[in-house]
Amino acid sequence: MRIGTGYDVHILTHGRKLIIGGAEIPHDKGLLGHSDADVLTHAVMDSLLGAAALGDIGRHFPDSDGKYKDIYSIKLLEEVREILLRNGFKVNNIDAAVVAQKPKMAPYIEQMRRNIADALKIDVKNVSIKATTTEKLGFEGEEKGISAQAVCTVCDA
Repeated sequence: MRIGTGYDVHILTHGRKLIIGGAEIPHDKGLLGHSDADVLTHAVMDSLLGAAALGDIGRHFPDSDGKYKDIYSIKLLEEVREILLRNGFKVNNIDAAVVAQKPKMAPYIEQMRRNIADALKIDVKNVSIKATTTEKLGFEGEEKGISAQAVCTVCDA
């Protein structure tokens, strides 16, 4: 069994949809990025790639490649699953946290869990997602951005 960690952060900005864990969350701002800027899915992908010692999402999906412009990150997560399988690994479990002052994530966590589990073809009981604020401290607390952290385990396929 191998363990990986991932972290991602994006700036909140006007004129973008807020997509987290593949769920569209109503909010007056979205996250700025080359893709849909889904911080949770990006952190999960980096944790999986790291556990398998296969680099990071920038290596596999560079922001210099136009085919990834505004792409739905859940599609990239499906590709990460395929990369893992080609390298002899399968996903065991995911534990992740989203850090945001606003909006509240709780109403969307079950959908996020399902989206990630479906993309990885694992049971939803193997995907844990939590949300927290920073009590108005730091860039998340000042509502300038949102971050996410993930830990995963992978094992031989």
